[in-house]
Amino acid sequence: MDNRQKEQEKPAEKDTDMLKETISFAIYIGIVFLLTFLVIHYVGQRTQVSGSSMESTLSDGDNLIVDKITYRFHDPERFDIIVFPYKYEKNTFYIKRIIGLPGETVQIDEEGDIYIDGEVLEESYGREVMLNPGEAEDPIKLEEDEYFVLGDNRNASSDSRDPSVGKILGEDIVGRAWLRIYPFSKAGFIKHK
Repeated sequence: MDNRQKEQEKPAEKDTDMLKETISFAIYIGIVFLLTFLVIHYVGQRTQVSGSSMESTLSDGDNLIVDKITYRFHDPERFDIIVFPYKYEKNTFYIKRIIGLPGETVQIDEEGDIYIDGEVLEESYGREVMLNPGEAEDPIKLEEDEYFVLGDNRNASSDSRDPSVGKILGEDIVGRAWLRIYPFSKAGFIKHK
């Protein structure tokens, strides 16, 4: 093979190598996008707390990671902090604490005591005495796959006591608040129990 033939083959090899690298890079980018899509839609997503309804557990501006996979393996539990869509405003999500579980009856008296199936619920998440029992003044029977939720800042929370929120269907729960990532001074796992 003379030098001219070698010189003619080199550009063809360079073109082939460049094509291989381009295809490899495109596949890599495609895999990154696919994994990102899967994580965001099925594993977890970032959300930001807006408002004071979950004070002092969560504050306005806190950035959280919502665990979207846990409830694929077991049902939500009492006192879990969950994220769910607000049914009257697109792209608006609420974050509240589960108080009542499917099959239970929830009622709140004038003193702000919460009753589950006629028994006072022992809990200490509410910041103050609830002034307005709302719809829960009368017993609320939860059907299969229905949950009753309250904000921790009970007097500044729109929650299951409000007919615009009402009972939350299990199928509507996006996931549970799992990890606070910002502000950094409060970063860490979110305590549910």
